[in-house]
Amino acid sequence: MAKQIFINLAVSDLSRSVDFYTQMGFSNNPQFSDDSGKCMIWSEEIFLMIMTHEKFASFATKPIADTKSRLAGLFSLSLSSLDEVNAISEAAISAGGIEPVGIRDYGFMQQRTIEDFDGHTWELFYMDISQFPGGQPAE
Repeated sequence: MAKQIFINLAVSDLSRSVDFYTQMGFSNNPQFSDDSGKCMIWSEEIFLMIMTHEKFASFATKPIADTKSRLAGLFSLSLSSLDEVNAISEAAISAGGIEPVGIRDYGFMQQRTIEDFDGHTWELFYMDISQFPGGQPAE
């Protein structure tokens, strides 16, 4: 089995969050979805599990963070071009997300930050490693 990542997030409005993440380019996998949680697919390796607070709490070992006022994590998605970064960012904003800071340009990487309705923070970026200062980083 391939190595995969499943990001689990508590959301206040499951339906609205499905719409938001669909606009960002995720698709729903109904096989792993029900009325209290949805499996959203980004790629063959990356999945987003969005769950009601009640369902999320059943898995949690600590209280659920208030991500509207405190940062609990940064989730970064690498994209194939700056145009794709901009298109997905604009789609997320038109779906009700916010962009708390403007685009950041590091020369070799451009990044935009988007927050969903619950304050979960996504960093969408394009990196041209050939522009990395001093050559390519060591692997």
